[in-house]
Amino acid sequence: MPDLSTIPGFTELQSHTTGDSRLLIAVLDGSVDLDRACFGGAKLSRITPFWSEELVIDPDLIKVFRDIDQLDDLDDDTKQEKIKAAIPDDRIRHRIFCDFHATHISSTIFGQPGSPVEGIAPGCRGINIPIAGDGENFINPLNLVHAFNQALELGANIIHCAACHPTQSGVAHELLEKAVRQAQDNNVLVVAPGGNDKGECWCIPAVLPGVLTVGAYKDNDQPAKFSNFGGQYAKQGVLAPGENILGAQPGTDEAVRKKGTSCAAPVITGISALLMSLQLQQGAAPDAEAIRAAITNSAIPCDPEEVEEPERCLLGKVNIAGAFELITGQELAAKGEGSEITSQGSEHKSTIVFVSSKEGNREQGIGNRESGIGSRESGIGNSGEELTETVSESNGNRESGIGNSGGELTENQLTLSSSDGVTANTITANNITADNITANTTAANNIVPSASSNLVYVMGTVGYDFGTEARRDSFKQLMPPVEVNGVMVPSNPYDARQMGDYLGQNLYEAKSLIWTLNLELTPIYALEPVGAFADDTYATLQDMLASEALPEHDDEYIERVSMAGRLSRKTVKLFSGQELPVLKLYSPRGMYGWTINTLVDNAIEAVREQQENADEAAIRKSLTAFLHRVYYDLRNLGQADRDRAINYAAINAFQAAESISEAVAIGMELHSIEVEKSPFCRYDSNCWDVKLKFFDPDNGRRAKKIYRFTIDVIDLVPVTLGHVRSWSVPK
Repeated sequence: MPDLSTIPGFTELQSHTTGDSRLLIAVLDGSVDLDRACFGGAKLSRITPFWSEELVIDPDLIKVFRDIDQLDDLDDDTKQEKIKAAIPDDRIRHRIFCDFHATHISSTIFGQPGSPVEGIAPGCRGINIPIAGDGENFINPLNLVHAFNQALELGANIIHCAACHPTQSGVAHELLEKAVRQAQDNNVLVVAPGGNDKGECWCIPAVLPGVLTVGAYKDNDQPAKFSNFGGQYAKQGVLAPGENILGAQPGTDEAVRKKGTSCAAPVITGISALLMSLQLQQGAAPDAEAIRAAITNSAIPCDPEEVEEPERCLLGKVNIAGAFELITGQELAAKGEGSEITSQGSEHKSTIVFVSSKEGNREQGIGNRESGIGSRESGIGNSGEELTETVSESNGNRESGIGNSGGELTENQLTLSSSDGVTANTITANNITADNITANTTAANNIVPSASSNLVYVMGTVGYDFGTEARRDSFKQLMPPVEVNGVMVPSNPYDARQMGDYLGQNLYEAKSLIWTLNLELTPIYALEPVGAFADDTYATLQDMLASEALPEHDDEYIERVSMAGRLSRKTVKLFSGQELPVLKLYSPRGMYGWTINTLVDNAIEAVREQQENADEAAIRKSLTAFLHRVYYDLRNLGQADRDRAINYAAINAFQAAESISEAVAIGMELHSIEVEKSPFCRYDSNCWDVKLKFFDPDNGRRAKKIYRFTIDVIDLVPVTLGHVRSWSVPK
């Protein structure tokens, strides 16, 4: 594609708007080199992720990478061999590759007019969220979810996710699927490249329902052979120009042309941002689903007479004029040629926040969002004719990179500096201010986005790790042998029962372990007791670990724990190589361990005080379903304000039982839990309304019962406020 302006309808669309500064686009990729000339004046910033270790890159190595990558007389495999020989450190090499990838695609979106790379939506605000600080951890199962969480927390309207993990099943990790779904439920458009594996295969998250999947077509208007197709892609994917796309590269202002679905995807992201800007110009709130539907429904299918394999076209090629008409109700013409749409565009400096939609429970606009968790193996594209390098294969699982092989960037991960535009400073994820990133409220009925904080209130199970073989062996030598069926056997430091007993006698040894908080079998935080009550906190962790190892029928058995802490910028590497953010625990306050049976028994007693003739069996069934629903269906990282409110509502089952006694007494069960920013709150607090909706499983015609109570999450440990309110609704 010699110039993006050659895309039919692009010039006309840009005559109406070049983007609106009230819109925020989050780019989940590597680290963008914000010092490039194309970003001068751009409203583009970058955070430093708290969940990964920063990696310092020698500028000379960036030049070495660039010089080899631009050798036109070499094929991609030869280039990769030369780059590997010149930069033998895998982490450094992968990181540089990701820097190149992120810089290129970001310039396609945000490049300023008159610069070496002119972007599609230069008037929009942008935030670059590096998925990891090095190449290895780009495929960490939690990093992608952390990035989604951060984007939602900062109020992104569009999330451009460059990660692309190949899948044959089309099934994603449960937590990543929830993260994407939560973004969509909060009116965020998710755009992702379809990958470049040259066949009927797919990538995560591009294959997940509701994602705007992007394939590539070549300069001759034919679908690129490297572009993936089939399956869910045929229902939600469109093609965009993906060959010879001009973009920036780190360390120089010389632009370079690349190809691949990773180059096509930012074209769709930019066009989506312009269409969303038109919604704002018309006085409407941004509607992510309307944008996605306009692009997919207007796509131009391939003509079987002109295309050898029309199935590679997915839904069709992007149709800017058709999407414009679906959004505005008018035919697309250059401004001044009959169009009545007025432009506010990027000159508008005010901000808006999302307002409540009438359908369902979606909240639309530009506010904060919260999210869930991620999948283990993520790259940024894939193997084909695009950006690539060989990414490691571990335990039989293929771990992909950022795009793929061909004439594009080549490899897997990244971090850099800052642009000189508005909000152009590098920002840490734990120190983000509304002035830098998030939108502020301008109307009385708008909902103010929650401020970012490092508070965490999370549920899960306690675990431990040794970090190194030496540390593990030292425990094995120090722990006493155990008797099994009358036979003394050597100690097993991986046996939680033995470890719990050993720490009970030698609590000082607890400091030699890496304590973890797990969601099922996945560690999500490393726990670090600190402060004056650190010893008490270690004792609590030891007690939780020992109680988790008891038989399920034991009265002291603990099934779940919850804890409150502050997320630090430190990370810890586990024995497996997984890197976790450190959650600091300041005291046992807020640390709870419980069993379902114990909670239900206590709750039943509370219900009996208000309902003398309550059916105990029905109450037990309803409360058990309530707890299970929260445990297994609403799992989250506990970082976002709404997630902390949900988690506190779950562990506060005793109060919930008192509140919902009328529903549980007649056997009603939990239908849904909705959390929204409370319009009323005391001074200097952060209040969220939790709505519990119950239904009668035996009578679907009965009205549903809603109970609402308010939780203040301003402090380390949340607290409930005011009285519970209830009412009935027909649906």
